[in-house]
Amino acid sequence: MLEKLVVGLCLLLAIPALADQVVLKNGDRLTGSITESDGKELVIKTDYAGDVTVKFDAIQSITSAGDLNITLGGKTVVGPVSANGDNVVVVTKTEGPVEAPKASVTMLRSPAEQAAYEKSLRPGLLEGWNGGVNLGFAVTRGNSEAKNLNLAFNAVRTGFRDKLLLYTNSVYATNDLPTASPHTTANSTGGGARYDHNFSGRSFGFVNGDFLSNALQDLSLRSTLGGGIGAHAIKNAATTLDLLAGANYTHESYSAFTLPPPPPGGTPVAAVSRSLGALTLGDAFTQKVGKGTVITQSFFFYPDLSDTSQYRGTFNFGTVTKLSKWLGWQNSFGDIYVSNPPTGTKKNDLQIATGLNFSFTH
Repeated sequence: MLEKLVVGLCLLLAIPALADQVVLKNGDRLTGSITESDGKELVIKTDYAGDVTVKFDAIQSITSAGDLNITLGGKTVVGPVSANGDNVVVVTKTEGPVEAPKASVTMLRSPAEQAAYEKSLRPGLLEGWNGGVNLGFAVTRGNSEAKNLNLAFNAVRTGFRDKLLLYTNSVYATNDLPTASPHTTANSTGGGARYDHNFSGRSFGFVNGDFLSNALQDLSLRSTLGGGIGAHAIKNAATTLDLLAGANYTHESYSAFTLPPPPPGGTPVAAVSRSLGALTLGDAFTQKVGKGTVITQSFFFYPDLSDTSQYRGTFNFGTVTKLSKWLGWQNSFGDIYVSNPPTGTKKNDLQIATGLNFSFTH
């Protein structure tokens, strides 16, 4: 009986030794599993309070029961970690004890967090996606009879050195009054993809494809395929600004109009197709405001290389404000400008939409 009691006491005393411990400068002690730190805050998972986040400069000492991945002044080492006062000691298997100032810690991860981080840098084709679906719908009856529908989708997959962006947007609106002419007041669908590959911390190459159909402009399909180089002018956790320059090949197919106008007495042309080479000049901007709002803006200018007096331009601006983890409210504004539109159509196509945003992560 006494032997079993001694064994039980030994097991109870060994349990804390198998856990990580964090002691704060105010004397509080946290026991659990250290998961990660960015050098400013540390997260420890406890059995009694879940994940607890503490300020790194409020920590008096750290003791890990197992290996941690830790970056000290730009050098990453692996091993059990102990810290007391101003210094950190990591007992590595290859170099032995490595000591550095606690202020030099810029990253600390558990093996599970490190494995998840490395996988996020090289996700599979169906992994690492973030994005959302925008939905806006309105119906009026009475003095006015109209309905409109706006659907948009965007998804971004970010790897260690590359990024893939997919997007599409569709707007359809009608005026259902019998006297209305035309009944359809908007009917356009566009979408595309862009792939970026980083050459360094600031420069990257890109290839892209954009496609647009606009029934009210008699545009059956405009296909733009191109590529070029870019620069990350701003790149941090809250703000990104990419500047892009390159070239593209554009093919346009119009129907049921005449371009150019026929001479007096001439016969209208039923459909027209044209191809051209153009430059691609533009920017893509993202700004996080607080914890719940993201602002996006992009502008692209496409001057025709064969006729510099002809050009196209696109401008997009949008906001998404989170209402919950997966639901938000979105607003978007878009303008497509064509310097030589079909006869009888306008140069500008403006689109303003608002509605719900359903976000996803995979």
